[in-house]
Amino acid sequence: MLRRLMPALDVQQIRPGEELDVEALRLYLDRRLPGPPAAIEALQFPGGHSNLTYLIRRGGAEYVLRRPPLGPIPPRAHDMVREARILEKLAPLYPAAPRVELICEDETVLGRPFYLMERRRGTILRRSVPPGLGDPKIVAAAFIDQLAELHRFDIAAHGLDSIGKPEGFLERQVRGWSRRWEAAQTRPVPAMQRVSAWLLERLPDSLPPTVVHNDYKLDNVMLAEDDPGRIVAVLDWEMTSLGDPLVDLGVMLCYWPEAGDPPARREAISPVTAQPGWPSRAELLDRYHQKTGRELGNVAYYEVFGVFKLAVVLEQIYRRYHEGQTRDARFARFEPTVRGLADAAELVMEKA
Repeated sequence: MLRRLMPALDVQQIRPGEELDVEALRLYLDRRLPGPPAAIEALQFPGGHSNLTYLIRRGGAEYVLRRPPLGPIPPRAHDMVREARILEKLAPLYPAAPRVELICEDETVLGRPFYLMERRRGTILRRSVPPGLGDPKIVAAAFIDQLAELHRFDIAAHGLDSIGKPEGFLERQVRGWSRRWEAAQTRPVPAMQRVSAWLLERLPDSLPPTVVHNDYKLDNVMLAEDDPGRIVAVLDWEMTSLGDPLVDLGVMLCYWPEAGDPPARREAISPVTAQPGWPSRAELLDRYHQKTGRELGNVAYYEVFGVFKLAVVLEQIYRRYHEGQTRDARFARFEPTVRGLADAAELVMEKA
């Protein structure tokens, strides 16, 4: 008999400086949601380092609200309206995509666009494993199989063409993230310059395009509380596009640390998979190959790109902290982490 997992993600009081205008939100929801006017309660999900995610309770129902972070943000980044539109297209086809309840593009309500989606209940593995998880290989198999399922859609047949432009996707990604590094860096990191140059010089030919989640990692999936081998939701669709599916493999490899990895790579986001019992990155790739038949011979290039992207994301977040745009003390540790990730990317380059 399966033991019920203890949820690894609970809500908390809203962090100082990230409060919502609850009264403005209440008035807006009274106009947009069915039923009579109702009081609301707002709490915050503690995970995540980028967009802000809240639990909204109203009239016996629960919703998840997603909005961009506070302070200046890079152009086209943190586009919550785009994320919601993508979920609207995917939810009827892909059961792990949550259903969108409403989209608000009126910035006078909360200062930025936001959307509401259904709340799904389950367990998210962040920096620890809850009691009752069982065999980690079962979780890993479900994790990979869910990605393979996303990559199987016929883009044209399912009307997904508007999600992105697959032609030149990989080159746009590499050049775009290199520009983001140049804009975000708070001090010189020579290793990041070398990695960026290496990626631009060695662009491979892309595989036929699929839907690409673009941030597929263990703490972006939600496990069923009564079955860790079943995924009830895939979250954080902000960067989803159409393009080379190996980009998702590179992100996945980046976020799947092993015991022998450098400390920065093990600790950058979550050290869970470096614990005993979790399969290796090679085992994950083997299962993906078995599920999809795709050749993965140059996947190391995508792994380097995944580590580079993570370093850029953390630098963007650290810059907001460095410039006083957020007071979240978690972000102070990202300065040395970025340097460590750049070194880790070079280690993968040496083996490519």
